[in-house]
This record gives sequence, structure tokens and C-alpha cells, in this order.
Amino acid sequence: MAKYSFASDYMEGAHPAILERMLSTNMDKCVGYGLDEFCNSAREKIRVACDASNAEIHFISGGTQSNSLVIKSLLKPYQGVIAATTGHIAGHEAGAIEHGGHKVLCVPEYNGKLKASDVEKLVKTYQTDDNNDHLVMPGMVYISQPTESGTLYSLSELEDISRVCKENNLHLFLDGARLAYALATPSNDVTLPDLARLCDIFYIGGTKCGALLGEAIVMPDPSLIPHFFTLVKQHGALLAKGRLMGIQFEVLFTDGLYETIGASAIEYADAIRDKLTQKGLPLCYGSPTNQVFVCVPDEIRAKIEEQAIVGFWEKPDDDHTVIRFATSWATSQEDVDGLLALLDTI
Repeated sequence: MAKYSFASDYMEGAHPAILERMLSTNMDKCVGYGLDEFCNSAREKIRVACDASNAEIHFISGGTQSNSLVIKSLLKPYQGVIAATTGHIAGHEAGAIEHGGHKVLCVPEYNGKLKASDVEKLVKTYQTDDNNDHLVMPGMVYISQPTESGTLYSLSELEDISRVCKENNLHLFLDGARLAYALATPSNDVTLPDLARLCDIFYIGGTKCGALLGEAIVMPDPSLIPHFFTLVKQHGALLAKGRLMGIQFEVLFTDGLYETIGASAIEYADAIRDKLTQKGLPLCYGSPTNQVFVCVPDEIRAKIEEQAIVGFWEKPDDDHTVIRFATSWATSQEDVDGLLALLDTI
């Protein structure tokens, strides 16, 4: 019997509407490098959704590439990027930011989030250090929505972070690799126009949110990074067949699909959370999104992994493991029912 798969949210291919659109346009001849009609249409749809009529939008193949490209392009050589200790760039990108010549300046995390007050404290500490010429200067703040722990910044928290950034001449960059799941979570109060208003730059995730691949980098102020197209090319991130991503984002931003594509994933994740709570297994981090983290004894982990594929997260001690169940836009009711039945047996 095939195992129930809850390892991650990019295990499947693409939403059927994307594949249909790709097939129907397959023999159309297009100019390259994202200058085609599909990319232009997708850009305009994203501008409308974000209420950012002048935004510059670039399509990049993946999240790590987007993070490293934006951070390297924004920071001066002597600057670093502030992130929570659990931020994706701080732990799960194999040192990509440092490889690009910039230090990740970590601040404490609170259920995956950083606080505006900690950002301000770090900046003030740098500014008042008599030896700061020997230190890495904070130049920007990196956050993600949802966070690495599946939690969400509230609008109030995001406004506070944005205010501190503006007051201290820091750029605010938001990683939206799983943004569709944030937008679909009932408790979320942050919209795409909010992101365009409060962030200097952010990206809308496609890879984990129904596309075959791709992220859409949004710069509400197109003058933020001059010649960004050329920088994308320099970093080997410019696809000749840019249409492949333009078509996908055009579909995702037609009839509000992106804002709703994650709804079933949230419903299924809630069902898993409810079952784990019923079984007396402690949930971690308070995630309301499509990622469910639970700490289980290792013998229970072994029983679960006999029939289900889950993600390893961390080992808090020798006898327990935090594992992750990740649902996605493509998760089926059948798989969820099977997993819930499995959990009933442990």
C-alpha cells in the first residue's frame, strides 16, 4: 500500500488549470526573457491584486534564488540582513546568503516571528557602539508569511516592523513562498495590498502554491533596485522561456485563484490538528496554516512512518521528535481520512 504523503507542500505538479493553459498555448511563439504577452498579463493581474499600479514584477524559478538575489542586490557590501533565528535564510538555505557575501544578523524568535522591538534594539546597539566601523551594519529585515514555524504576522505586527524599518532606514523584505496558505487562513488579517504598502519588496510563492515552479518578486517602488533585470541575468536566474512562469501566474491570478487555492489545505490541516489534540499529542508553535508540528515519542513516530511520509523537524531530546505534517492545495480527502484513521490507532 502506498504511504500517505504529508512530507511537504510541493510534492505534486501543478494545478490542472495551469496545465490546461500551458497545453493550449504550447505552440504559440513568444519573445523570451519574460517579455512575452503572458508575463505582461500576469504582471498586470498581480498589480491589480496588490493595488500597486506601478510595481515592478520579476519571475524567478525558486525561493532560495529569490532570497539570495534580492538580499545581495539590496545590501551594500558592508551590510547584513536581520532575521529571526528560525528564519528560512538563517537555517534552511545552506548558507546561501553568506555565500553571497552578507551576514545574517539573528534576533530572537517568538513562535517563528521576530519583534519590532528586537530589530530596533539591534540597530541601536550598532549605532551606539564606538567600534561599529568594525561591525556588520544592519541594512534590511527579512521575514516570511507564513513563518518557518507556520505562524502568521498580524497586520499590527507587520505595521510595527515596517515603522521601525522606515525610522531606521532599513529595507523590509518578505518571503512569501507559502503566501497562498497565509491568505487562506481564517485568522489572517494581512492582505496583498497590505504587503505592497508596508514592504519594500516581497515575493508571491508559486512553487508551493499550485505552480510547477516559480516565485513572483514584487517591488512596489520600481526604482528600489535599478537594473534588477540585468542583475537577474548576471545571477543566472533569467529564464529564456519566461512564458513558463508568466502563464502560471496569469492563471493563479485569474478569478482570485491564488487567494483561495490554499483553503482546502487549511481545512485539512485543522482536521489533523484536531485529531492530534484529541490523542493528547502536544502541538508546537501554534501554527494555524498548512504546516502542523507535533512532538511525539520516537516509538509513535515509528508507527506513523510505517504508513505515512512526514517531515523531520528537530529532536528536543533523545526520546522525542518534532515532526511536521504539511498539507497542500493538492491534498486529497482520501489521504487525510487515511491519516486520521492511522492516528486513531496510536
